[in-house]
Amino acid sequence: MSNLDARPAPADCGAERHPGPTRDLLPGRLTPLGESTVVRRLLPSLGRRMVGAWIFVDHYGPDDIAGEAGMQVPPHPHIGLQTVSWLHDGEVLHRDSLGSLSTIRPRELALMTSGRGISHSEESPREHARLLHGAQLWVALPQEHKDTGPAFEHHRELPTFAGGGGVNGTLILGEFDGATSPGTVHTPLTGVDLALAEGAETRLPLVEEFEYAVLAMSGACTVDEVRVEPGSLLYLGQGRRELPVRADTDAKVMLLGGLPFDERLVMWWNFVGRSHEEVASARADWAAGSRFGSVEGYDGAALTAPALPPVHLKARGRTR
Repeated sequence: MSNLDARPAPADCGAERHPGPTRDLLPGRLTPLGESTVVRRLLPSLGRRMVGAWIFVDHYGPDDIAGEAGMQVPPHPHIGLQTVSWLHDGEVLHRDSLGSLSTIRPRELALMTSGRGISHSEESPREHARLLHGAQLWVALPQEHKDTGPAFEHHRELPTFAGGGGVNGTLILGEFDGATSPGTVHTPLTGVDLALAEGAETRLPLVEEFEYAVLAMSGACTVDEVRVEPGSLLYLGQGRRELPVRADTDAKVMLLGGLPFDERLVMWWNFVGRSHEEVASARADWAAGSRFGSVEGYDGAALTAPALPPVHLKARGRTR
């Protein structure tokens, strides 16, 4: 998925004092995505730029797209990150400059590593389900892997668990409670999808050194005594060994976490870099038709890169 903002502001990320346990409820910012989709942008947000290596989180739907085109995100480039596509309803057709062509369905992991450069498109198939509901997330690549070769993975089978009492989960990425996702990771992190029946209670095991956040996908739940409703993100900080969660209704949430990312980053448009020059070079290459290859089969033009802001892009702290 792309950041389609025509005037994207630079986002300062990384290298900040690590927080202890906290409860910071962040609302989503409504952001148009293409012609027919509106997302709730949760990261980056005012005051919070990252959760571990998770650097970008969009939540969309559930949208009724019967008789409509649905998601239509034209070819666009990425550097320095991994994209994670996660669906609860609907399908997304992924194409990329490696020649990948894959239809992503609910609770299947689509993981694309951009490394030094890749381009891709995302769209609802011509024949698609009535509802579209999911999340798109980015993971920042550490310095030693930021220029790795691009890759795409589609994992249809992922570790699952039943916590009892109406709690079921799927491990999307990283590690959780002794299980490991097949998706390739480059920093210690976790991404877990949880389904909770109304009234269910659980205490999720956490890694004390990780920082965490909970994204409510549907329904409502109480996380460490804070009510979290769809389209909001509860940032929890570090220093916890477990997390109490109670479902106020049937609810579906995502638990995101990881070791705090101790590198200075700047995120602008669809690029994650370390300097103004790195981002400006990627933009110039995309405009010139080099580095990022081409996406075959998408019916439409690729995205045009917006103009760079009239300031020198700088990478500073994890919060504004």
